[in-house]
Amino acid sequence: MKFNLNKANPRSNCAFEKRWFMHPRTIVSPGAWMGLIIAIAAMTGCKGAPPPRGPVEVGTVTIRPERVLLTTELPGRTSPYLVAEIRPQVNGIVKNRAFEEGGDVKAGSLLYQVDPAPYQAAFDQAKAAYEMAKANLPAARAREDRLKTLVAVHAVGQQDYDDALSQRQQAEANAAQAKAAMDAAQVNLAYTTMRAPISGRIGRASVTVGALVNAYQLSPLAMIQQLDPIYVDVTQSSADLLRLRRAMESGRLNQGSESRGLVRLHLEDGTFYKLEGTLEFRDVTVDPSTGSVILRMVFPNPDHVLLPGMFVRAVVEEGANEKAILAPQQGIARDPKGNPFAWVVDASEKVEQRTLDLDRAIGDKWLVTKGLAPGDRVIVEGLQKVRPGDAVKATPFSMQTGSDKPTGNGRPAAEVK
Repeated sequence: MKFNLNKANPRSNCAFEKRWFMHPRTIVSPGAWMGLIIAIAAMTGCKGAPPPRGPVEVGTVTIRPERVLLTTELPGRTSPYLVAEIRPQVNGIVKNRAFEEGGDVKAGSLLYQVDPAPYQAAFDQAKAAYEMAKANLPAARAREDRLKTLVAVHAVGQQDYDDALSQRQQAEANAAQAKAAMDAAQVNLAYTTMRAPISGRIGRASVTVGALVNAYQLSPLAMIQQLDPIYVDVTQSSADLLRLRRAMESGRLNQGSESRGLVRLHLEDGTFYKLEGTLEFRDVTVDPSTGSVILRMVFPNPDHVLLPGMFVRAVVEEGANEKAILAPQQGIARDPKGNPFAWVVDASEKVEQRTLDLDRAIGDKWLVTKGLAPGDRVIVEGLQKVRPGDAVKATPFSMQTGSDKPTGNGRPAAEVK
């Protein structure tokens, strides 16, 4: 029997082999059958065994401890440093408004003038009553002095002296009462002139000239806000506070003088505010509805770039980690449960899987708190070719980005988010 096998197409030879043996008219002895199978397999190479594979070459990064200045970014809003609501303290008609809406005012400058005529008249009347009461004082005092001398020699009766003493005391009391009434009238007269209690920027006026205002009314006539400096109030979760405290107690974070209280500000348009602020205080009470505390910062604002109510993100420096373990993000993977892990080349040049605890991302790296140690070689290239226990050939992988290099003060060029 003659077979025409196509050596240029092994796949077609395999198909021919199968069809030939399955043909109902083909009768071959068992020995010939086995010899034919071996011959066809040798010619076509359908079931050839792969050659043994050597160690896979992978790129690794050697872990080295670094000094990193850790920060956290917290959302918040700006609020004025000082706020003064201008309200009338007397009833009357607004006679004059002496400021421009939205302008800057200085402490003591005139804002509103209420018609002072009725209060001037009341003051003049009270002053006249005081002068009258003062005029009665000399006579009462002189009479009491004379009777005091005479009663000592029994020239007059004791009752006469007592009456003179009482008249003197009444005259002094009347003078004091008139003086108090005059002072009250003078205070009310002064209240007709409303002046700025603080320096700052004044908002819109709620009344116009000729409007009737009432003493201590609920709605203010205007509002002054001091914008330089300005407050920034942000919220921080109590869980973050506990984490920071544990890091301090364990020694992983060192809050030295260089980082304490320094704050930078991220504006709504994505840019950083050019001036740094300071941490003023941290609230002592946790809000039960949000589980967070309030942090207040103070920022200089000479150009009034920051306005009250703006949404900002404050970058607060927590402290310095002197021996931070940073692993490249391309070398970190996650299992089906979401747990992070890394492939590490051990001392015997074999692949080992390490489960990690991650803190945060710093630039293009992860801050690792558990699972890696200085000197470990993390695989960052060729991860798809290896499995735990495989022998590999590790070669150093060159990091070209350079964004993870710390600056002179230890802060990474890419900020912590």
